[in-house]
Amino acid sequence: MTDIYKCAPDELMKNAKLPFRVMESEEAMYDEIARIMADTIKKKEGERTVIICPVGPIGQYPKFAEIVNREKISLKNAVFINMDEYLGDDGKAIAYNNVLSFHKTMDEMLYSRIDKELLMPEENRMFPEPGREAEIDEFIDNTDVDLCLTGVGINGHIAFNEPPEKDDPVTDTEYKNIGTRCLDISRETITNNGANKIKGALDIFPKRCITLGMRALLKAKCFKVYLYCPWQWGIMRKAALTDENKSMPVSFLQSHPNSEMVVTEALYNFML
Repeated sequence: MTDIYKCAPDELMKNAKLPFRVMESEEAMYDEIARIMADTIKKKEGERTVIICPVGPIGQYPKFAEIVNREKISLKNAVFINMDEYLGDDGKAIAYNNVLSFHKTMDEMLYSRIDKELLMPEENRMFPEPGREAEIDEFIDNTDVDLCLTGVGINGHIAFNEPPEKDDPVTDTEYKNIGTRCLDISRETITNNGANKIKGALDIFPKRCITLGMRALLKAKCFKVYLYCPWQWGIMRKAALTDENKSMPVSFLQSHPNSEMVVTEALYNFML
């Protein structure tokens, strides 16, 4: 395992088990994501376009809104499905006015910025909801998912698909096919997200979440993960150089037919 942290960047690139690309900066990634989203919708020429959306990264959303407004791209037949949301102690989505709310973030960063005549109807802005997990899975199971462009958690999670505990009997195959569900947030995610989002107030950070499962995410015809945070250096190397396994959900992209990991030059070139 230590070898994956010691090899030179050119060896990392040469031996990566999934397509791997280096970009100059985080800002360039936001530009690229926004452009890919817009071009995907334009190429469908009015047919339904389904995109699974993260809240992390989010810097692409104002740029995407600007492109949509400038190029007059109709989103009327676009469906945006958010990956996940934090849950409160009552088992429901956290309050809309909570600083962590993904619902609020999407409204502020994206939907409120798009000209009303171009914006998709509200029913096409979907979130997984507790008690309605089967409904969103059924929708995704029976539709084409065009795109998923997202980040990766510190422990390799995509959306909130946290790695199972060591004593969890779930197999790799079962984990790849897991559906939408509510679950506990891992200690690593609480610590990392709590430090970055609410300045370390971990005692008030949500302990539960709802997330699309790996089955839904892996349906995306095009799937790219973008890594730009300093703390993603370790998971970048694990995702690239170790085999697929449930303890690192991002590794399942290795067998996806059209996946790519995109990283900044700073991450790529860093050496211990």
